[in-house]
Amino acid sequence: MLSAGERPQPAHNKNAAVVDATRTPVSKSSLSHSPAQMWSVHPKPEQVQHIWVVTGPAGCGKSTVGRGLQAALGVPFLEGDDFHSLSNKEKMGNGIPLTDADRWDWLICLRNAATTALSPSESNNFHPPSGVVVACSALKQKYRDVMRVAAYGSPNVQIHFVYLKLDETVLLQRVMARQAHYMKSTMVQSQLQDLEEPKGEWDALTINAHAPQEQVMREVLEAVRNKLAEYQ
Repeated sequence: MLSAGERPQPAHNKNAAVVDATRTPVSKSSLSHSPAQMWSVHPKPEQVQHIWVVTGPAGCGKSTVGRGLQAALGVPFLEGDDFHSLSNKEKMGNGIPLTDADRWDWLICLRNAATTALSPSESNNFHPPSGVVVACSALKQKYRDVMRVAAYGSPNVQIHFVYLKLDETVLLQRVMARQAHYMKSTMVQSQLQDLEEPKGEWDALTINAHAPQEQVMREVLEAVRNKLAEYQ
């Protein structure tokens, strides 16, 4: 069985009809569609909302790229570190790697926050944004699968992972240069041991993050704009 990250991305069809049971009565002809036909039905471009999860180990530039993407797209930004429990932060601050059990509640909390950001509310004057940017390490495929649940059951929501690829030497240099951050340089190695690069995952964009920050940001924006163009 294919995992969520290995499922092929549905082809984008700008001429496809919209199936919305809350607005349009369901006709008998629509009930005769095969599963394959129903899979090809896409919402109109103006209805699509995007979750952009910027991923990678500590030091790869998730927060910097995430905020740059936020500014370019004009959407909310969620810093994954802010959603860690105090006990998680204390463990990482003491050089103790997080376990899967430590990360489940964190991932679910962050996923729920992303879903909430896309929902109509008083904070957005009941005009939800076109997307949300999330900085989250999401080191393992099963962690990314937890985040993917945000788009399940909602054809209007598309999730994308922007993986910032960087080697261990540069990651260590960057983390060691940080000040007043709970993540220690020794944690980089444990994160790299957990890392499962999103190879073959159709919803992931891989960006080489060794270039200067400005160039990395340009490449991220180009990749994101190309992806958005598929929904036009």
